[in-house]
Amino acid sequence: MNTPQSSAFLPIAAMMFAAGIGIPVFAAFNSGLSKQLGGPIAATAAAFAVGLAIALALLALTGLPQRSTLHFEVPYIWFGAVFILFYGVSVTFAAPRIGLGNAIFFVLLGQIVAAAAIDHFGWLGAIQSSLTPRRMLGIAIMAIGLYLARKPL
Repeated sequence: MNTPQSSAFLPIAAMMFAAGIGIPVFAAFNSGLSKQLGGPIAATAAAFAVGLAIALALLALTGLPQRSTLHFEVPYIWFGAVFILFYGVSVTFAAPRIGLGNAIFFVLLGQIVAAAAIDHFGWLGAIQSSLTPRRMLGIAIMAIGLYLARKPL
């Protein structure tokens, strides 16, 4: 296994595992909020508003970025906000219609495919990591596992 030999790896891996837990929890909560507020866009806007308030509070504690860093030298990096908005609305819309498990399984499949391509080509400033036959086999096994775990409609 090709993993960094750093003492920081395990805490970071645990943090990302927790973030992974948060994805379906967000989907479930936001689906309920969508029913309450009358739609996935309203629910996602409300969730993002709460997230913005928390992020601003954390920024107040940790310090604001330097004004000189707020520029569009690399404009595409600002599209992350569009992608997370698309995710929030999509999963909020899909989960009550096809099931939370199915929605998240397809999210995971998309993440696996995109992560493999981004890593392989080193796109978007990512660390380049070639797609070897072993990695392709692992990705195929994960995709098959996701398919087998998917609930029938």
